[in-house]
Amino acid sequence: MIDHVGYAVSNYERAKEFYARALAPLGYKLVMEVPAETNPSGFPAAGFGADGKPDFWIGGEGKLEHPLHVAIVAQSRAAVDAFHREALAAGARDNGAPGLRTLYHPNYYAAFVLDADGHNIEAVCHKPG
Repeated sequence: MIDHVGYAVSNYERAKEFYARALAPLGYKLVMEVPAETNPSGFPAAGFGADGKPDFWIGGEGKLEHPLHVAIVAQSRAAVDAFHREALAAGARDNGAPGLRTLYHPNYYAAFVLDADGHNIEAVCHKPG
């Protein structure tokens, strides 16, 4: 089981605002922020999560050479829809509208967006309609 994931972004403040808005429909919020002065990396970091546990981190080290893919569980298909809508409104590019992806399994309902650095962020609900 993965405890948390983190990656660097090119514009820390912009990314922090984007993720705060885009992840809100999934029950995520900014849980913890580590200032550059106290972070061993020398760069700021922001941890987002649900229920007070930061499990999704971004850091201000700079853009990664290659984008990555992160999928976050949504509790409902409506939450997937809201994630997609909010992410686009916050500046993401569409990378797959909300809908079923039955190639994975019959109830795989997901939406995909690309953040400002090209990272593919997915919200997925595995529950039946």
